[in-house]
Amino acid sequence: MIIRQLTPTDAENYRSIRLEALKNKPEAFSSSYEDEVEFSVEKYRGRFNNDHTYTFGAFEGEDLVGTVTLICETRKKIRHRSTIVAMYVKPDQRKSGVGKALMNMAINKAKELEKIEQIYLAVTVGNDPAKRLYTSLGFITYGVDRKSLKIDGTYFDEELMVLML
Repeated sequence: MIIRQLTPTDAENYRSIRLEALKNKPEAFSSSYEDEVEFSVEKYRGRFNNDHTYTFGAFEGEDLVGTVTLICETRKKIRHRSTIVAMYVKPDQRKSGVGKALMNMAINKAKELEKIEQIYLAVTVGNDPAKRLYTSLGFITYGVDRKSLKIDGTYFDEELMVLML
């Protein structure tokens, strides 16, 4: 397995795994499949061309099997913060260390940037495997966002977690 930062040339593969994630685990993301299926490959390509968003991918051969994104704040008073979003590992790759490797890559990138002191993320209440992963990496819960997501009339709460670097 190879883990590396994605580049604009990875946009097609990223779009494919992103849509899979949104379709298969809608409660894990604030974005929806219905919204993003309309996004062009070009729109995804643009996500890999800025200096405050870092998306990492896990590859088995040519196959992109997992992703995670680290977004760094750019406004002066909150530049010390970043957020992890869009964490997804294909079902057949779970429990193999892919998720932990992706998270470690994102955490190490934040540390490398030096200005980052805190990393935030949200995990859907009841997603125990993800929460165990985040806790094992040092994230702690600091709150719960009640009814954070609403999907087809069903509400989902999210646990808010932070890692102090």
